[in-house]
Amino acid sequence: MESPVTKTTLSNGLTVLLKEIHTVPIISQWIWYRVGSRNEVPGKTGISHWVEHMQFKGTQRFPSGILDRVISREGGIWNALTSLDWTVFFETMPTEKIDLVLDLEADRMINSLFLPEDLELEKGVIVAERQGHENEPLFRLAEAVQATAFSDHAYRYQVIGELNDIKSIQSADLIDHYQKYYHPRNTVLALTGDFDTEKMLNKVINVYEKIPSAELPTCSPNVEPEQLAERRVEIDGPGETTYIQVGYRSPEATNPDFFPFIILDSLLSGPSTLNMFSGGISNKTSRLYQAIVDKELAISLRSMLYATIDPFLNIILTILPPKSNIKNVLDAIEEQINRIQESGPEPEELKRALKQSKALYAYGSERITNHAFWLGISEMISTENWLSNFQEKLSAVTTDDVQQVAKKYLNKQKRIIGVYQPNGK
Repeated sequence: MESPVTKTTLSNGLTVLLKEIHTVPIISQWIWYRVGSRNEVPGKTGISHWVEHMQFKGTQRFPSGILDRVISREGGIWNALTSLDWTVFFETMPTEKIDLVLDLEADRMINSLFLPEDLELEKGVIVAERQGHENEPLFRLAEAVQATAFSDHAYRYQVIGELNDIKSIQSADLIDHYQKYYHPRNTVLALTGDFDTEKMLNKVINVYEKIPSAELPTCSPNVEPEQLAERRVEIDGPGETTYIQVGYRSPEATNPDFFPFIILDSLLSGPSTLNMFSGGISNKTSRLYQAIVDKELAISLRSMLYATIDPFLNIILTILPPKSNIKNVLDAIEEQINRIQESGPEPEELKRALKQSKALYAYGSERITNHAFWLGISEMISTENWLSNFQEKLSAVTTDDVQQVAKKYLNKQKRIIGVYQPNGK
């Protein structure tokens, strides 16, 4: 029987989520900050990602030169990620070594060093990272599609930020961003694994509750105006491969339409994994794969659906062979969408899509590390209750639900078409 989730709020505002899993002697700690590119403004895009980088430059207690060696020596793994809506740091350690990373994350929540030499070095690293992305067709296309889809909302920017912003952000900006968002009241700590809940909660209290809190920052991104006509963007670059991204508006994760949209996405393109730290499954039974890849209109097709705080995009990506016909691919996508809008999915088809979506969720929950991911992201986009009864919510989706969501969101006049055209160089 699966252990329940224990949720506690410490006196300084830190939200703590604990779940015992005693399958193997390891514990995974994920510390989530409610800050991502959604919290940024023009001129300072990419600042959340840069602060994440600076967290690995160490503190006086945990200098950067020893962190990797210490965690690796103790048999652990660690990493971090900045997204649209949040920044997360995680460590998975042997059970008896968890005190090390509890202390580490508590310390760098407030004591991270922003040394001038580290800031300049990291600026160079991020500039090089950004310039490297600009050589990648899929990054350039995704950036163009997001900028075309959003005129007002901060989701228009890539998480890494604009190159000019990265070059112009100053140390005072980074320190201010860190102090504004990195404190207990703006943080969720999720721990899963081989521990006793009461004892672990006492550890957490002893380590984290002494950290002073601050005012909870507000974030009110500009509301994106309704899209009234189809938008297109085309870019060109080196290579011989054509890429197409078709973006449709997708509901925010707390919207009642989100779970029917998960099934709709699975029907059309194959299920998208909402857990970016786990793999996917085959999409060869999906409508679009059979209508496009099996008929050799494209060599690859997949979709991307994200659980976000505000409405975002469901992206259908196709990779075309040289001298392929773009119009034929777009027509095939439109035909399959029209069919679902007109008659909905067949019962067996709905059953298969439901089964695939449930399986993908199950595969993304196999490891202790992934359990902690699910707990934290649920609290980031809603509350931990968003995760409870996840599969039951999927099972409740009906043919009519899928049909109505397809009519509501997959409208031709509200789509964004992005094309990367190779110039053969």
